[in-house]
Amino acid sequence: MRTSHIICPLPMQRGLAAFALCLVPAVPALAQANTPAQAEAIVLRPLSFFKVNDLDFGDIIPSATAGTVTIEPDGSRSRTGGVTLAGDAGEPARFAGLGSFNRQVNISLGSNTIWLTGPGVRMRVRDFEIGSTPTAILSTTPTRFRITSPLGNYNFPVGGTLEVGANQAPGDYSGTFTVTLNYL
Repeated sequence: MRTSHIICPLPMQRGLAAFALCLVPAVPALAQANTPAQAEAIVLRPLSFFKVNDLDFGDIIPSATAGTVTIEPDGSRSRTGGVTLAGDAGEPARFAGLGSFNRQVNISLGSNTIWLTGPGVRMRVRDFEIGSTPTAILSTTPTRFRITSPLGNYNFPVGGTLEVGANQAPGDYSGTFTVTLNYL
């Protein structure tokens, strides 16, 4: 045999419950904010390449003596002369592309020297080096490499040496260089 129980609150309890609901402070709705974000993709067509990141010599402190800062293709950074390296910043330029397996490619620079301009005397960048096996100095004379990836994709870093003048004026300096690939 089963029993069932029905609980009916007394009229006084019903009134207290309704009164208690009226006492609950109104909580304001939380404001919603939307922030847009970007998503990017690069879809490569065969026999193409693109820049992944720029050549960055990082933060440097000049002195009364000229010097150089070198970024190697592996990302290591060194200095000569009166230049002091500040922080850990600095990275080689990086390029990537899509060719085909075993295809030969000639790579060259538009100029063997570029100039970084800014608030002070311009600074020269020279001795561009591609991170290949073995590494090779890039110049206006083409250097040949072979695409070894079965999918035809490749990437390579490019380092260089920056000549910093004595008492170089502080500020941001920039310049451009051109890398040319010819698929054979």
